[in-house]
Amino acid sequence: MNCAFCALIQADSARWVARGPVASAFAPLTPIAPGHTLVVPTSHVADLFETPPEVLAETMALVRRVAGTMRSTLGADGVNILNASGPGSEQSVPHLHFHVIPRWHDDGFSTWPTGRSQHHVQGDPIARLASAVAG
Repeated sequence: MNCAFCALIQADSARWVARGPVASAFAPLTPIAPGHTLVVPTSHVADLFETPPEVLAETMALVRRVAGTMRSTLGADGVNILNASGPGSEQSVPHLHFHVIPRWHDDGFSTWPTGRSQHHVQGDPIARLASAVAG
């Protein structure tokens, strides 16, 4: 397997925030904010769609713990939690990961999309989703 995150985990070559048997957290190579952290399942799963529910639950629990620690330790006013899953999402590394980015009122950047999708879906997409989720 040629996964950059699995290689980091196996080689123990990351700057670790937390390490666990199910989920781990480490500093990215090019952080966009002080304390920017990546949270990943410790074992390889490609994306949100492939992740077993129990692994996703433990990974998200670590996301929450890291986010809370950013407020208490770094004085962050809030956090952004970013994920891209699947080839249409601009996912850059095929290993599920969440960017946990501390934010401050005066940090001078935005992580929100600046445009809108040009893709069109037949019918009412929210009604279709609600029906399928209930189904």
